[in-house]
Amino acid sequence: MNDTRYQQRQQKIKDQVDAKINQATEERGLLLVITGNGKGKSTSGFGMITRAIGHGQNAGVCQFIKGNWACGERNLLQQHGVEFAVMSTGFTWETQNRETDQIAAQQVWQQGKTMLTNPNLDVVLLDELTYMVNYDYIDLDEVIDVIQKRPEKMSVIITGRGAHRRLIEIADTVSEVQSRKHAFESGLKARQGIDW
Repeated sequence: MNDTRYQQRQQKIKDQVDAKINQATEERGLLLVITGNGKGKSTSGFGMITRAIGHGQNAGVCQFIKGNWACGERNLLQQHGVEFAVMSTGFTWETQNRETDQIAAQQVWQQGKTMLTNPNLDVVLLDELTYMVNYDYIDLDEVIDVIQKRPEKMSVIITGRGAHRRLIEIADTVSEVQSRKHAFESGLKARQGIDW
């Protein structure tokens, strides 16, 4: 392709992008849902938290499921003032106790509700919340109500497999992470810095 045709094509793309940017006039916090069976949902959510902190914003994180496991993101972000609420029981298949898990999920959710009403927070990550909703540990109607009543400028990120269709419907952005291949399925151990 010659330079003139390339430049014309790129100018056409630029014009289209510029037109979309000019049409986007509403400014408010977003609700983002990152779901699917692939690796990287929490990593994506933490990436947005890191980005917000890099821009001088304030953030909070509720971690459901993963408990007190070593967490590189938490190690770093707490040093930068990110508030964390962590479900102490960890993976539900480890505890095998529905009542204990339900109580632990509710404790983190109560802290999450406080975060979701805090006008000083710019973004809140509800990591692995989808499981808590799907297991009926946390009421979906309450989650939706609290999210919809959050401060106008606050963005919320929800991660986890099997996001409920109602969460998808109210979300501004939904990304689905699909798995094509995973090292663990080939017998490779999880790696610090990559998997946690």
